[in-house]
Amino acid sequence: MKVAIIKYNAGNIRSVSFALERIGITPIVTDNAEEIRSADKVIFPGVGEASSAMHYLKNRKLDEVIKSLTQPILGICLGMQLMCKHSQEGDTTCLGIFDQEVKLFSPSPDSNEPCKVPQIGWNTVFNLKSSLFKNINENAYMYFVHSYYVELGKGTVATTNYCIDYSSALHKNNFYAVQFHTEKSSNEGQLILENFIRNTVNG
Repeated sequence: MKVAIIKYNAGNIRSVSFALERIGITPIVTDNAEEIRSADKVIFPGVGEASSAMHYLKNRKLDEVIKSLTQPILGICLGMQLMCKHSQEGDTTCLGIFDQEVKLFSPSPDSNEPCKVPQIGWNTVFNLKSSLFKNINENAYMYFVHSYYVELGKGTVATTNYCIDYSSALHKNNFYAVQFHTEKSSNEGQLILENFIRNTVNG
């Protein structure tokens, strides 16, 4: 199986590559459109800032490549946020695959205590509704590092609470995304990567 990791200026590529190697997959890391399009599965990781990442993708026409894919693609962390329609971070127009907004964490409506930003550490995922979560228990812990979150919406297939309930995973057709770092989420994160490789199909 050919698995491509999209190479760009915000990818946490090495740790994702190591995680795939642990399940027997040796990925290719590439920004070549034809290599990406010919892969069986594509992973779109990310750490960093939304506007500069989108600028990089557009300059290299990788934004159009990502939106055109018909094989399964998994966005991770910033990759998930960039798959949404708009981010408050840098007032950024994103890829628009998911019709959801990316917003900065703010104080809970029923508390005067502000959220600590970023959220760093382990938190639970619940309301699991995707083949990504096969054999994953409700309220399993995943590892998060982020200041911005994706609002709940039609594409939400997992929820996490940090000051508010927000989308910790999305799914639409062949597009999958998770806010947490699968590659840092112990056995459960490893299983989610394996589910993506073994249990997802073309859109």
